[in-house]
Amino acid sequence: MNFRTVKIEPFGLAIEALEKGQDLRILDINSLKKEFSGHQLILLRGFKTFETSTEFSDYCESWGKVSIWPFGKVLELIEQDNPQDHIFDHSYVPLHWDGMYRPEVAEFQIFHCVSAPLKGQGGRTTFSNTISVLKNSSQEEKNLWEKVTGIYQRKMEFYHSRTTASIISRHPFKEYSVIRYNEPPSQEEGEFINPPDLEFTGLPKQELREFHRTLKEALYGPKNFYAHEWQQGDVVIADNFSLLHGREKFTSKAPRHIQRVHVLSEIPFKNPGLETL
Repeated sequence: MNFRTVKIEPFGLAIEALEKGQDLRILDINSLKKEFSGHQLILLRGFKTFETSTEFSDYCESWGKVSIWPFGKVLELIEQDNPQDHIFDHSYVPLHWDGMYRPEVAEFQIFHCVSAPLKGQGGRTTFSNTISVLKNSSQEEKNLWEKVTGIYQRKMEFYHSRTTASIISRHPFKEYSVIRYNEPPSQEEGEFINPPDLEFTGLPKQELREFHRTLKEALYGPKNFYAHEWQQGDVVIADNFSLLHGREKFTSKAPRHIQRVHVLSEIPFKNPGLETL
């Protein structure tokens, strides 16, 4: 294999093919997992990838057990004509973690770009490294955040659930803390279809405003935040236990088509705060 590795700023690792036509599946998964554990995000770019969703899900199976949704293994993230939920719209999506409304929370999010928006059309996928957020924040800020618990409720085609999580939570399998937070939708971003019901407890109302302000500032801080601009064929593997992710809005009808698969951890992580409604 002829490729190079390049660090992504402020976090992540890009592995780029140097010869056209190199098949992605030749890359050793165990080696990729070792790199992943230290970087929380891996971009595979310039490789020959997948012609069908089945080929993509088969590749994801090599990373572990794939989480099965009512729609199957692969979520096709593409704008719909009459979307019933924001994930199928062209709007921005606030930072959150995946699986928060599901019985098991996946460790790996694996994305495949079937087609990318044109330059200037938006649609970057956003990531915030919460390990880095906690490392780079003051003790005063962390003392404020750790007092807060989020209660999130959401109803859509695939589930109707409520979940509860402390803002600062322990990583499921490692000896460090992460942040679990569903960012409230911004009024400045315009219409947002089917928003979740959000409640935050542990602080008086005035202090909650300061909580949201300081946490948002940290999550989007340049040392902690990465926005991925898609190119056709990109594959991104992201750490759903440590990162939060979202999406920037994009031009309606732009050719943005992203596939996503969830892969469970070696010991599947049961959602500790889930309540099915």
